[in-house]
Amino acid sequence: MEAIKHSADTLFILLGAIMILAMHAGFAFLELGTVRRKNQVNALVKILVDFAVSTIAYFFVGYTIAYGVGFFSSADVLVQKNGYELVKFFFLLTFAAAIPAIVSGGIAERARFYPQLVATALLVGLVYPFFEGIAWNQNLGVQAWMKASLGAEFHDFAGSVVVHAVGGWVALPAVILLGARRGRYSKDGGIAAHPPSSIPFLALGAWILTVGWFGFNVMSAQTLDKINGLVAINSLMAMVGGTLVAVLLGKNDPGFAYNGPLAGLVAVCAGSDLMHPLGALVTGGIAGAIFVWMFMLTQNKWRIDDVLGVWPLHGLCGAWGGIAAGIFGMKALGGLGGVSLVAQILGTLLGVAIAGIGSLLIYGAIRAFVGLRLDPEQEFEGADLTVHRISATAERETNW
Repeated sequence: MEAIKHSADTLFILLGAIMILAMHAGFAFLELGTVRRKNQVNALVKILVDFAVSTIAYFFVGYTIAYGVGFFSSADVLVQKNGYELVKFFFLLTFAAAIPAIVSGGIAERARFYPQLVATALLVGLVYPFFEGIAWNQNLGVQAWMKASLGAEFHDFAGSVVVHAVGGWVALPAVILLGARRGRYSKDGGIAAHPPSSIPFLALGAWILTVGWFGFNVMSAQTLDKINGLVAINSLMAMVGGTLVAVLLGKNDPGFAYNGPLAGLVAVCAGSDLMHPLGALVTGGIAGAIFVWMFMLTQNKWRIDDVLGVWPLHGLCGAWGGIAAGIFGMKALGGLGGVSLVAQILGTLLGVAIAGIGSLLIYGAIRAFVGLRLDPEQEFEGADLTVHRISATAERETNW
């Protein structure tokens, strides 16, 4: 029976890892559909290669920092308990690799290829696992202190803060240090529109992410005996809430419509195992509003050229999700209880601080020593021809 349990748990978490791996295709197509045609190939290649670099960085460094587990043992040791620990690494790697995938959407169309790969290695090898270990593995005694002082640990079941807020707040300094795409904003206050190159591909990317998210959330239980149908229903309700509010506030814009469900899913990750479905619906709806309002504010008022809106979508909606778990997780609002709003706020702020400081140091150093950005001629030609020597279509388009 013990062997069967280990086998079942290994299969369970393997399926979760595969579903989240598929989400990286969603990141790729969401970016491909949003950027201009001259940068579509670059979007596809970046996500794939970032995942490969993330795997190496997390295998050799990051996973050890977060969990104190290394893989420098013989194969007969590693396959004990049906190799569950190896598959768990695969599962958690797919979370870690989401950090550069999130960043990629913010810095699209003007970032240099290899310097970004260096940033990926440092983020996934050092910055992300540092906070991951604090939140999910009791590192540094932070969770123990919160439980003793506040009555509950910081709760983030599936990564609203650990993955999404961290990814979004890592992206913000990178976007600011890079600067806006050339021609996006003029000195006289004008704003040049860079419309999505393909709404169908954008929609495809959003659908792939949405479907995979149910593996992201539900399978964060990590063992079969801890699976919880409440997580699935709460994910569904948050997705719906985010969609409807984003469509309404975004005035039927398809970009907002397809990012709305993602905003809701980002926000519900943390408390999806605690909330009542109505709480999840409200959490998702508020996230949809946050994304629409803050996307327009950052792009049009603050003139921050965050191409896919990853800071509002992941950074702000993720932070809201961490706090929402402390609100709608309370028994008074229909939740299961066992959470502290103060602990949720403190844990969220800690994740934001680590992400922002780590990103500023990494991207600041890269910009100072090797440069982050394509030169003006390369940016005009597009990353497809400049970096990869091929365009997304057989013939060169005249409308770039």
